[in-house]
Amino acid sequence: MRIGIDLGGTKIEIIALDTEGQERHRERIATPGDYYGVIGAIRGLVEAAEARLGESGSVGIGMPGCISPATGLVKGANSVFLNGKPFDRDLADALGRPVRVTNDANCFALSEASDGAAAGKRVVFGVIMGTGCGGGVVVDGRVLEGPHAIAGEWGHTPLPWPSAVEVPGRRCWCGRYGCLETWISGTGLAQDCDGPGARDAVAVERRSEAGEERARAALARHADRLARGLAVIIDLIDPDAIVLGGGVSNMAHLYEAIPRLLPAYVFSDVVTTPVLRAKHGDSSGVRGAAWLWRPGEVP
Repeated sequence: MRIGIDLGGTKIEIIALDTEGQERHRERIATPGDYYGVIGAIRGLVEAAEARLGESGSVGIGMPGCISPATGLVKGANSVFLNGKPFDRDLADALGRPVRVTNDANCFALSEASDGAAAGKRVVFGVIMGTGCGGGVVVDGRVLEGPHAIAGEWGHTPLPWPSAVEVPGRRCWCGRYGCLETWISGTGLAQDCDGPGARDAVAVERRSEAGEERARAALARHADRLARGLAVIIDLIDPDAIVLGGGVSNMAHLYEAIPRLLPAYVFSDVVTTPVLRAKHGDSSGVRGAAWLWRPGEVP
């Protein structure tokens, strides 16, 4: 049995999968607002799941931010109380077994590469576009993390080939200007259409469908910027598939627009990279956390 934990800012979700990837248990609770509260909550979820199912399992965790290979401490988490803490070691002590921890976007990509929309593909790039934007790379069924644990941090690279009106761009929470996240996340789309403070990307799509020209133009700019960003990924790693997740991925027009726009930006005579909608939707993160332990591996 493989147990996955999705640690979010507002909720913690647990899933237990059997050896075939079938779900055996799922539960969701609110995220405590302090570090040791989170440790205790995860321990309680794992113990309750194992008691209910009558067996123990491996534990994988997807979280905001990552564990720094240099210090062994959490970095880059928007749940700031995690930063600077030895999260994986403290959780392993609490559970009495090794755990595997990685960024939540990595878990999303792993889920979709394992038994999701990109199952059977060798190199998969996964994108989460919601309030923010993250990415993950999976090669031969394993997450590519890199020596700094930042492989796939696509949202904090600059918008490629910017026009004059796109320079320098909006200030990102990371402190830089013009990050892809500020353009292609749901927040970025809403603000491009309706100005600072706007957050509702779903309303932009709805208004476009109703014929509003401003919303239609904002969606067209968004699709072009997303295509530019993905073109760089194709130029760098030439993935076998790209999978989109998060709330923005539910916009159906992207799966026609992006393949149509990519050839203008990718350095190739033909571009056949499939751009796919996530199969597991909101469940991909927690399923990917469980898949951090491959079949047959025992902690």
